[in-house]
Amino acid sequence: MADININSIWEDLSNQIKNCSKCILCKTRKNVVIGEGRRENCKLVIIGEGPGETEDEQGRPFVGRAGDLLTRFLNDARIPRDSIYITNIVKCRPPENRDPAKDETLACSDFLESQLLLLRPSLVITLGNPATKWFLGTSQGITRVRGNWVDWRGIQLMPTFHPSYILRQKIASEYNNLVALVRKDFASARMKLDALK
Repeated sequence: MADININSIWEDLSNQIKNCSKCILCKTRKNVVIGEGRRENCKLVIIGEGPGETEDEQGRPFVGRAGDLLTRFLNDARIPRDSIYITNIVKCRPPENRDPAKDETLACSDFLESQLLLLRPSLVITLGNPATKWFLGTSQGITRVRGNWVDWRGIQLMPTFHPSYILRQKIASEYNNLVALVRKDFASARMKLDALK
């Protein structure tokens, strides 16, 4: 019976998100990107900043080039993509893939909070500055806080670099260095997942 209620609540939440018009992003979106992945017994949630162009087209998170790189990190760490849930702090694409504005993240905050309440993950990985700042309220940049596990309302949370940031690196050595750091972060998440079993 509890499963039916959770599914019903999730469906109601999804409909609210799809029909949201709380901020200006609703005017330019093609599709709302709610998130996807495992909802039952979900141990890990990965949270980015907002949908990009490909995600807006398909209505799915992390399906463009950044999504390919994220999938590579997951595969390297032996974390099946279908075993986790992936979403963003805002559910509609900011124009030109800019960072979400404060009022936009505020408009979506209740949706993300509700998703986390329903998913009840043990671990969260935030990708990039906007997602990390949403959770930790820190003024420190991602370079200072990445790779460190912190407690967030009883959930173990670790920030790391956003795959799109890595893809924007023009110098091969910088790209390779960032890839190595994120691989290390996902390996740490794999160890945490193994400890939960």
